[in-house]
Order: sequence, then structure tokens, then C-alpha cells
Amino acid sequence: MTEEGSPPDHDPALRVLHERPEECAYRSLTRRQQVVLAGLAIILITALVWRPISALVVLNAILIVFYLVHSTYKFYLVWLSLDQPLIVEASPEEVAALRDEDLPSYTILVPLYREARVLPALVEGLARLDYPADRMQVILLLEEDDAETRQACEQTDLPANFRSLVVPHSQPKTKPKACNYGLEASDSDLIVIYDAEDRPEPDQLKKAVVTFAKASPQTACVQAKLNYYNQRQNLLTRWFTAEYSVWFDLFLPGLTASGAPIPLGGTSNHFRTPVLKELGGWDPFNVTEDCDLGVRLHKHGFRTIMTDSTTWEEANGRLFSWLRQRSRWVKGYLQTYLVHMRHPGKLLRQLGLAGFFSFQMTIGGSVLCFVINPIYWLLTALWIATQAQIISALFPPVIYALGALCLVAGNFVFVYLAVAGCMTRRYYDLVKYAVFSPIYWLLMSLGAYRGIAQLLLQPHYWEKTDHGFALPEVEP
Repeated sequence: MTEEGSPPDHDPALRVLHERPEECAYRSLTRRQQVVLAGLAIILITALVWRPISALVVLNAILIVFYLVHSTYKFYLVWLSLDQPLIVEASPEEVAALRDEDLPSYTILVPLYREARVLPALVEGLARLDYPADRMQVILLLEEDDAETRQACEQTDLPANFRSLVVPHSQPKTKPKACNYGLEASDSDLIVIYDAEDRPEPDQLKKAVVTFAKASPQTACVQAKLNYYNQRQNLLTRWFTAEYSVWFDLFLPGLTASGAPIPLGGTSNHFRTPVLKELGGWDPFNVTEDCDLGVRLHKHGFRTIMTDSTTWEEANGRLFSWLRQRSRWVKGYLQTYLVHMRHPGKLLRQLGLAGFFSFQMTIGGSVLCFVINPIYWLLTALWIATQAQIISALFPPVIYALGALCLVAGNFVFVYLAVAGCMTRRYYDLVKYAVFSPIYWLLMSLGAYRGIAQLLLQPHYWEKTDHGFALPEVEP
């Protein structure tokens, strides 16, 4: 199958497409969505031609109000995470009390593509997990056309509970498709995803077991925190670490406390295997399958909670590789937004008003912020430099006041969050870099524009993130 062709009818990795086509990103836009977007574009163009200044003032007002609401909501979630933390703790005593014979069976899925460089460290790290080998299997998911990693795997002395599974070469060539092959091969009670460079804390599986035991039957996923072991490699990894510290230590716990849908992290999410199979697994056409699955779980009445365990990853410290990774994330968030907004009324009923609002802010709203940030920064710079009347005309007094509030309070909120994330993780030396995070936002916007272009041109193309470039001297 080519990316533009028809998918095979009986591929077990494509169950979401065949069983739940309305929840699959195989088609980015439905005909109805195309008509709505075309109608909105016609209205906007007509207004710009008929009354350009008035139309731009109205559009400006809408975007500024959105930005204020978005900033306030994110600040609220972080405040909520600090005031009502909803991270389930598994104490050392509770972990120690677990008996090996009572532990549920576990499958660890590790999708690998061009990862020969990090394979030895990966095997060593997973072998250190504190879980009985007869209750845990590790499936290394290898791509058929990746001869280098397959050869490295054959030459590695794998523990007895490790096995490899070769994923047939076909489109879409994505991580979630590979994971679906692993899911099909698993009959365990629980299942977790780790990436090639991951270093989960040794007791994470047992902590997840304790967390599931404390949770309601509707809890289908336990999300561990993610952070980086090469935080101080360069300026980019410092900013990236501040972002992850906010996201996993403050923002996601706030979403959990509010009962909103959780856009899962790409790794270290632990699932009840039967629930995952019931939903058809991951969407193989969505390049942020984790975010999509978190929303799908919530829509179907299941819940995600967080556990107090961290998986350490390698922060992408190379600029162009980081931009490719970011553009994939933005493309996937847009895929997720478009898929679940195919029937807005139905989504509202499934998520409830609060959940629907949170979905708009965290999924669609995050992308919109990336898009509009450079526009407003450019307008501000041009106005300071030229005092152009055309720019002044776009900001009548009330809108000017709101815009000034966005510039000061909005930017303060996001800088504050970056600082708070570093402080929460006790990365005190990174605080001074978090203060300059607006430069990092500009990079995120570049990635966003690239991701939007790819959504139009290569919707299912998975841009591989290369691993194994962390400097040894900065690792813990």
C-alpha cells in the first residue's frame, strides 16, 4: 500500500481504521469539515475585501480573547496541580509488600527503527526493572527494512524473557502501527510502551501495579512522568527539560485533577491490555497516537491517572532534528483535533462541557498559540519601529488594553510556568534559562508551521527522532 492507496482489509494493525473509522486519522478531513472550512474561508475573504480594517479588528479581538482564555486556563491547571495534586503515590512499603506470585503479567513493547546505536543500553536498562522475569515479557518491535537494528538484535545476548517481532514493511510506517503488532501478540494483563532511549525507574512496573490497585475499575491507563537525563547538554536541552517539567509535573496532574481528557505522553503509559484491545489499539495513521488514545479512552468512559515514577529520556539536542520532532507532534495534535471534532455535538456529549472546553484548549488551542505567537510579536516589533497607523487601527482602545494584557500577563504566565517546572524538579540552575523561554517558543512556532504544511502534503509521514547523541559526561 502506498500512502495514497487503499489499506489492506485484514491487517490486525489497522483495526481502528476498520472497526472505528470515525476515530481514525486515515482521512485528515471529512467532506463535511472541508465544506465548513471552505465556508469560513469564503466568509473571511469576503469580509476582508468588503471591510478589511473592520474584519481584521474583529479577527484580532477574537484571537486576543482566545489567548487570554488559553493562558488563564493553563495557569489554572498548574495552580490546581499544586493545590490538589492527583498523582497516586506508591510507597516503598506498598511496593515491597507485593508478592511475585500475585503480580499481574506484563508486556513491554519497544518499537525500534534505526536504533542499533542504543540497543545495548536499552536491553541493560530494561533488564534492571524490578519485576519477576516469568511475569514480564519484553517485545522488541523491529521493522522489516531495518537490517542494521535487526542484525544488532541478533548479535545481542538477550535475556530469556526478551523476544523480537518483525513488523512487515507497509504503509503507514509509524510507531503506532508497530505497537499494534505487539498488542496483537500479547495476552498479558498489563502492557506498557517504552522508547528506545528510555530509562524507567527500576520499580516503575510495581508502582503501576499498586496504582491500578488503588484506582477505580474505569482507570485504563497509568501515566508515568517523563524527563531528561541530558538536561544540561546544551541550551536547547535545557529549554526542552523546562517544557517537559511543566507538562508532566504540573500540567498533566492539573488535567487529571480537573477530570479532563489526558493527552498521553509517547512512552511510559501503562494500560489494562483488555481495554486497549477493546478500543482497537493505537491509530496507526496518527503521528501522535498517544495524544489521540488519551482522548479516545476518555470518550469511551475510561480514565487516566498519574503515578509518581519517572522515565528518563534523551532530550533532542540537535536543532534540525528537534524541529522535525516538533513538527510531527504539531501535525499529530492537528490530526487528533480534526478526527475528534468530526461531530462536535457528539464530542460535547461524550466529554461533557468541561472536558470539551479542555479539549479545545489543550489540543486545538495549543497549536493555535504556536501559529499566532510570531504574528503578534512581528506586529509589536513593527509598531515599535514604525508607529504605523495601519497597526494602530487594528487595536482600538479596548482591544489595545486586552492586547497589552496578553503581552505582559500572558507572557509572564508562560515564563512563570517554565520557572515553576524547573523549581518543581529542583533544577534550580535551569531557572535562568527558563526566563528566556520566549526564544524557545519561536522555535516551537517554526515547528508548528512545518507541521501544518506536512499535514497537507504528508499526513501520515513519521519523521524519525534519532537517539544516542547525548553527551556521556552530562548523563547522571
